[in-house]
Amino acid sequence: MPDSAASARSRERIHALLIVCVLAVASLIIAVLGASPARVGTVELLGDARAPGDAAFIASHRGGAATAPENTLPAVAEALAAGFDYVEVDVAVTADGHAVLMHDATVDRTTDGHGRLDALTLAQVRALDAGSWFDPAFAGTPVPTFDEFLDLLAHSTGRAVVELKGEWDAAAATQALDAVHARTLEHRVVVASFDAGTLALAAAASDEVSRLLILKSPPEDVVRAAVEADVRGVIVARKAVLDRPEIVDDVRRADLRIVVYTLNRDTQWDEVTALGVDGIVTDEPATLSEWQRAVADGG
Repeated sequence: MPDSAASARSRERIHALLIVCVLAVASLIIAVLGASPARVGTVELLGDARAPGDAAFIASHRGGAATAPENTLPAVAEALAAGFDYVEVDVAVTADGHAVLMHDATVDRTTDGHGRLDALTLAQVRALDAGSWFDPAFAGTPVPTFDEFLDLLAHSTGRAVVELKGEWDAAAATQALDAVHARTLEHRVVVASFDAGTLALAAAASDEVSRLLILKSPPEDVVRAAVEADVRGVIVARKAVLDRPEIVDDVRRADLRIVVYTLNRDTQWDEVTALGVDGIVTDEPATLSEWQRAVADGG
């Protein structure tokens, strides 16, 4: 009997220890899951899917290119102050791996310099004048770094569509997404690219920051392309949408979003609004905003 009692007590201690271990593991799992950032919802970032005739959100192209030199801090500041839904900027990487705001592969068109951006160091790019070509009043305006852009965005209530130009490597993508996280802008920034590989690297760096796939010539199955790229929607050329308006319905049924670029006239806005696109990228955000108000008022 004494041996049996000891054996029973031993089994009870082991059972109690197992329970403690299970609870400890469960607590650890809960803590890890609780600490993991939740992926930003499509509705939270891009709004509800539009129906035909609904006003699309406005993305001010290349900062505020109508009022200041494109992809510069003055342009971005103008767009943010105007309160457009999104400011859209282009970001590319210098020879020494720094992200800066630049649309073209070369610096020739928008600065007083020459050559490919990816052949110039950050110091060389920062020495360029990115404002005089637009207007003498902007002489000496530098090419902004991505960090400077994010700092400006963080001090506003605005949101941004950030196009990653060209093909990025893992280090550059990680550095850019880390910069977004460092400023807690995950819920206000969506990254976009023509390059699926670049989007995959962005996803690896942060699944929390949403992504959009840009399509100039959409494939037959746009939804499948979006799903395979693991994005929240697509940015599509206007002509492609007008040639294949069924794309809008296909994307909507898949609970994705569709944005069109770059539309600058009321006839173009009317065409895509009638289809129910979710967003419009434009060089004329103020005029588009006025047009939308007039349409809403029955004008």
